[in-house]
Amino acid sequence: MAAAALVIAVLCSFSLVSSAPESALVTHLPGFNGTFPSKHYAGYVTVDEKNGRNLFYYFVFSEGNPEEDPVVLWLNGGPGCSSFDGFVYEHGPFNFEAGNRPGSLPQLHLNPYSWSKVSSMIYLDSPAGVGLSYSHNPDDYTTGDLKTASDTHTFLLKWFELYPEFLGNPFFISGESFAGVYVPTLASEIAKGIQADLKPALNFKGYIVGNGVTDTVFDGDALVPFAHGMGLISDDLYQKVNSACQGSYWNPVNETCMTLLDKVDKEVEDLNIYDILEPCYHRPEIKQVVPNARRLPESFKNLGHTHRPLPVRKRMFGRSWPLRAPVRDGRVPTWPELEHTEVPCTSDEVSSAWLNNELVRNAIHAQPENVVGAWELCSGNINYYHDAGSMIKYHRNLTLQGYRALIFSGDHDMCVPFTGTQAWTRSMGYEVADEWRPWIFDGQVAGYTQGYDHNLTFLTIKGAGHTVPEYKPREALAFYSRWLNAVPI
Repeated sequence: MAAAALVIAVLCSFSLVSSAPESALVTHLPGFNGTFPSKHYAGYVTVDEKNGRNLFYYFVFSEGNPEEDPVVLWLNGGPGCSSFDGFVYEHGPFNFEAGNRPGSLPQLHLNPYSWSKVSSMIYLDSPAGVGLSYSHNPDDYTTGDLKTASDTHTFLLKWFELYPEFLGNPFFISGESFAGVYVPTLASEIAKGIQADLKPALNFKGYIVGNGVTDTVFDGDALVPFAHGMGLISDDLYQKVNSACQGSYWNPVNETCMTLLDKVDKEVEDLNIYDILEPCYHRPEIKQVVPNARRLPESFKNLGHTHRPLPVRKRMFGRSWPLRAPVRDGRVPTWPELEHTEVPCTSDEVSSAWLNNELVRNAIHAQPENVVGAWELCSGNINYYHDAGSMIKYHRNLTLQGYRALIFSGDHDMCVPFTGTQAWTRSMGYEVADEWRPWIFDGQVAGYTQGYDHNLTFLTIKGAGHTVPEYKPREALAFYSRWLNAVPI
């Protein structure tokens, strides 16, 4: 009898594993010669039949135990940036090596620090109009926080209907940058759906936010203390601006405050805002920004150095992120719009060359360019409104319901500085459960952490910038794995 039960269990397990849509199976990827370490699926989920609003996903089975390992949704920010940013440059299953000439097909190599080592990963392009996601109704490209969260929740409900074998797995959502808004608003929709007994029932356990936009006041007031603490502005200027602005930097209270903030802006404008330790290439012809670099000690030469074997992203920077909040009447400028004003542009030739290749589009079941357009890392197609307000109320509501939250910051990011994130997590008013301490990786201090009641954890990653897994892939996989497994970081 026991043997028969075992056979039935095995057959049921096989049936579940086989229930994923075979039409979405990715059997090969141009640029990669080898065997996938786990199954890959990709395609579209229609979240609005009437308008033909379709969201594109790429799903990577865990390389460990996909039947039991967590399923994690990953969202990049912007608003307007594709989650292939995370797939290509951060924690996807491959490292991408640039082709022999600009625009040529990159070569793919297995990434030893992929987050799919310990979890199954869903990379989602959201909202419609971003990456490979699209709508037949262009009115859908006017959107905001609440509509994006609702659409992504619809996507998840439909996605789990396609992949019901994963319904029992622990489910988490994660993201970085403006996904600091996407993640908690989506988590709130999921929590409300669970309370309303929506089917399929998601086994939602918690969420992760990295260097995330959260609150206008906390984020807006973060840069000046960060710049002073990092030695980027003088004590004298800091004291003057602090006095004149009365501690309020995001919303200048008088003309003197504005003048001094302009001076702070001038002092930091030539820095790489995503990682102040990295070089800042203001013009393509500048190859070396540190004179007499050969005289520097090796420890100085390696500041801001990424451990990725193929650091293919090339950033060129103009002025840094403006100290005053860019939101006007609730509308958030997209990255391409900001590139032409005060925010750095990114040149992502490798990802563009790969995702705009017809063979790649066919392999991942994506619509061709004549339907969805050319893939861009950050799209200017959407008209986005920040209509959910501060995320702090979302975090409080979710953590008080028992959902786990990991809030992490690369400590050398000047785009969303850790100073603001540290301040808002502290402002929640929760009791400290794990007092501020270093966390260790490979025998070295990798950053610092503080844990609070209600399963809220704040974490820094030493020497990392805005996109932590890109700068510190080994450390990122370490804290990610520990947190998913609910062991001390």
